[in-house]
Amino acid sequence: MMIVMKEEATADEVRSVVARVEASGARAHVIEGELQSVIGAIGDQEQVADLELEGVPGVDHMVPISRPYKLASLQVTHGTPTTLDIAGAKIGGEHFATIAGPCTVESRDSLLDTARAVKEAGAQMLRGGAYKPRTSPYSFQGLGEEGLELLAEAKELTGLPVVTELMDVRELEPVLDVADVIQLGARNMQNYTLLTEVGRAGRPVLIKRGFSSTIEELLMAAEYVLKEGNSDVILCERGIRTFETGYRFTLDLMAIPVLKELTHLPVVVDPSHAAGRRDLVPSMSMAAAAAGADGIIVEVHPEPESAICDGPQALRAREFAAYLRQVEQVAEIAGKRVAVPA
Repeated sequence: MMIVMKEEATADEVRSVVARVEASGARAHVIEGELQSVIGAIGDQEQVADLELEGVPGVDHMVPISRPYKLASLQVTHGTPTTLDIAGAKIGGEHFATIAGPCTVESRDSLLDTARAVKEAGAQMLRGGAYKPRTSPYSFQGLGEEGLELLAEAKELTGLPVVTELMDVRELEPVLDVADVIQLGARNMQNYTLLTEVGRAGRPVLIKRGFSSTIEELLMAAEYVLKEGNSDVILCERGIRTFETGYRFTLDLMAIPVLKELTHLPVVVDPSHAAGRRDLVPSMSMAAAAAGADGIIVEVHPEPESAICDGPQALRAREFAAYLRQVEQVAEIAGKRVAVPA
């Protein structure tokens, strides 16, 4: 149930409604709007139905939410998309942002060279994996805490917010020391314990869609984070597994407008992992921007041919600026605002 407060509702009236919701055994989630506050009452149907808040001081009206994902639903914000501000980088709503960097942190020189290149080109955030989930246990698994230290150095050098992946709750504290956005990969999209702990950590979260997951399952994964009081969630379409073998995954571009109909959360696209080939990345990036994506998360490397991980899909750092101008032009045609490089 969504409880819409009156514009003139006082802080005491909001607290009173929250207290009544929680006294019923339901969970209260307050969303502060520019004009009105909205309180999401999350619980079983009987708890919520028995609240009887009509006529209570400060309450304007109540709206039942039929979707299984309550806090991720577009109904919660009255159809207004959410804009996140991540260390000055805006994403969602009218804002388009680019997250760029290497698949994995390999060395200091490689990371810093890439960080400088994406910063100068105009990317808003730096991506890089210190911990990497790999299909083979014998493949490079990332530098771990050493990789996090290098990401911290790159952030200090460029001022770019850092997006990095968390795989295990035991690594949460060192990741929190560095990450401005915690990425949960496709393999962990339904790791509900990890989702819950990240929600409690209060740091912005980017959730990648599992490669065999439905849109509703992605939104329910976001709900695990949102219900813990963390409203800063970004959804990521990164390709789904189909029968096609001509490329790694099938990039589900239709997921973008469909998600926009269902949720207020920002939606970004990862064309690198979907394609598995750098020659397909520019066209898929522009297609995602044209479809209404709020951003792109893309892999960039100074020398992809020598990359330890996913070199064939990484854009060359020297070509990144030209690529980004093309994507931004399409995003602007689609009605998005693009930040001007500092």
